[in-house]
Amino acid sequence: MEMISVQQAEEIILSQIKDFGTEEIFYENALGRILAENILADRDLPPFDRSTVDGIAISFNSFEKGIRTFTIKAVQAAGEVPVSIDDENECIEIMTGAALDSSMDTIIRYEDISINKNFASITIDVKKGQNIHLKGRDKKAGEILVKANQVITPSILGIAASVGKTFLTVKRLPKVAIISTGDEMVPPETIPTPFQLRRSNGITIKSVLEKYRINADWLHWNDDFEFIKKELSQCIENYDILLMSGGVSMGKFDYLPKACDELGIEKIFHKIRQRPGKPFWFGKSQNEKLIFAFPGNPVSVFMCLYRYFIPWLEKSLEIPKTAQYAVLQNDIDFPSPLQYFAQVKLSVNPSGQLIAESVNTNGSGDFSHLAETHAFIELPLEKTEFKKGEVYKIWKYNF
Repeated sequence: MEMISVQQAEEIILSQIKDFGTEEIFYENALGRILAENILADRDLPPFDRSTVDGIAISFNSFEKGIRTFTIKAVQAAGEVPVSIDDENECIEIMTGAALDSSMDTIIRYEDISINKNFASITIDVKKGQNIHLKGRDKKAGEILVKANQVITPSILGIAASVGKTFLTVKRLPKVAIISTGDEMVPPETIPTPFQLRRSNGITIKSVLEKYRINADWLHWNDDFEFIKKELSQCIENYDILLMSGGVSMGKFDYLPKACDELGIEKIFHKIRQRPGKPFWFGKSQNEKLIFAFPGNPVSVFMCLYRYFIPWLEKSLEIPKTAQYAVLQNDIDFPSPLQYFAQVKLSVNPSGQLIAESVNTNGSGDFSHLAETHAFIELPLEKTEFKKGEVYKIWKYNF
């Protein structure tokens, strides 16, 4: 297959969406997972007429008759059985959140009354039904409180707890292996020779996946064809997704495409008309496991991860997403016949527009700017000159 376009690669990858099913987990472990069920009200919310202030509760009919001073019958705290009044001259001292008995229908704040011994006198005009949160005003029993297919946040967990939903059905996550390759790559804690590099792609990918609560395994393979073939065969059996970096270009030690071919793993495409990340390899095993094999350069890995894998993952987990765009703040010339993804710094202008300023880099091996930039801006293949003020799609990673 010849080199394909970015749009073709996106369409192919998103055609391989996977449903990994669901599982039920304890709500204390659910933060950041994807809710797979609606959370319903188990009773009316609020479940009773409740006081929204500290003060006294009266029957408004008494106030209409001209009564302004009431005998305090009792004091009622939140959580206690509601206390009724038997006489139009009576009131109840009631605390915020307490349930209101049906014999009363109006509550007056402490700030608007005076209390002398066992009598409370009202000092303001009063409206019937004030300071009461009525039963079922928020939601009725059985109504949806939280819709499925969204990331579980602290507020969602609070709602779940309030309706006794201590076990939540969530989207099951894929089992992922992150695999870096290359004899020249040594562990980060090792002092490299002048001709070696420390491994960084694995921790980068692993950290991105942790946002989605995926605890991926992290492996490294040296450039040994038989070893790579053996390990790849085992990983295809044990994992749903393989995210690989390195070993996919045209070098004599780029063994991955050949190993996949000998194992019967289908190559869906190899090489995209883009920079960085042109040698990206994507394939599928006979047991429907997917392999995303990125080039080894750190910026290529970063871009391909955010441009292709994360959209695939979010669509598989049914996380709703909308495309984002920014206004270019400087001219860019890119004469190569490739779709260019430039690193940009993002900010918001006084009009509230998202704006992007590109930075100069030294290619896909120059990862030094990833910490100070916020996104890749996707520049169309059809153009070679991109002007300040033009609007393009962005893929955020730090903003």
